[in-house]
Amino acid sequence: MAVTLADVAARAGVSAATVSRVLSGNYPVAGATRSRVLRAVEELEYVVNGPASALAAARSDLVGVLVHDVADPFFGVLAGAVQGALDPPDGVGGKLAVVCNTGGSPERELNYLTLLQRQRAAAVVLTGGAVADAAHQEALATRVRRLAAAGTRVVLCGRPPLAGEPDGALTLAFDNRGGARRLTEHLLALGHRAIGCVAGPRERTTTRDRLAGHHAALRAAGLPEESGPVVHGGYDRSAGYDGARELLRRAPGLTAVVAGNDTLALGVCAALRDAGLRVPQDVSVAGFDDLPFSQDAAPALTTVRLPLQEAGARAGRLALGAEEPPPGAVATVQAELMVRASTSAPRRTKRPTPTGTARG
Repeated sequence: MAVTLADVAARAGVSAATVSRVLSGNYPVAGATRSRVLRAVEELEYVVNGPASALAAARSDLVGVLVHDVADPFFGVLAGAVQGALDPPDGVGGKLAVVCNTGGSPERELNYLTLLQRQRAAAVVLTGGAVADAAHQEALATRVRRLAAAGTRVVLCGRPPLAGEPDGALTLAFDNRGGARRLTEHLLALGHRAIGCVAGPRERTTTRDRLAGHHAALRAAGLPEESGPVVHGGYDRSAGYDGARELLRRAPGLTAVVAGNDTLALGVCAALRDAGLRVPQDVSVAGFDDLPFSQDAAPALTTVRLPLQEAGARAGRLALGAEEPPPGAVATVQAELMVRASTSAPRRTKRPTPTGTARG
């Protein structure tokens, strides 16, 4: 049963007229009352009805693009590619892309989906990994079902399908597990056996999949998962720097480090330099994603390439309905190993003892 204005009023302990004033924004309402009403709206997931059935059935020209951090090149490339697909070649018509920066917050992600439903968005594109939490996944699936039922196209780009595969959701999943396995296999083929890992946040599906691929490669080589230490943190450069210093503390004899993404890998390289170690002569370093700066790093970064531009553009076309959905509503975007100068065979000569220098 649909939630009504009266339901919101009862939850907030105010009159229906007060709820209407808060939602219209045309009348002054006390701050505490306004907060109470908005909290009730969110808890009940109330969607404002249009003044007429024609308006209620109408779709807007708005497309929501949810990202974790628009300043992160990974999400910047995806969001830009989605937006580019929404713009017609002649510049006439098209859709308005609204980028919603969640900061990686599951609560903010759900709130943006509710807001986009109220705005009757034509489509929603969710990018990047999800939080691997059953309660959040269930809440997310509920939001997606409601959006799809209201006529909004929903595309997941760079995350696994939702549990239960809600009707109306299309998925472009990245092969994070397979890409990470090939990356670690590359290091093993070079002769590395002491391989550390600077991974992303534990709760992210991207982190879990990439770490699973890394461990699968170790097991296939007859090495226990514990043969290489793992440090978790954010996906930013400072987390890579701190993670590398922790790896050196735990395993000063490691010969290679795999990082959860290219930005982390830059931080790892900086920490190794500050410790008096050379890349790759003393320690090989590898990243993931093949972001625009990876080829220009010194040394050029061995990484796993995800075709972010192509994936974002495809997500945009799917959001517009301009491309046929993939079979079963799910497609896997393949990853490609890019071997560059930051990895080499381990040296057998004695290397400098890591120093405790300050962060660079």
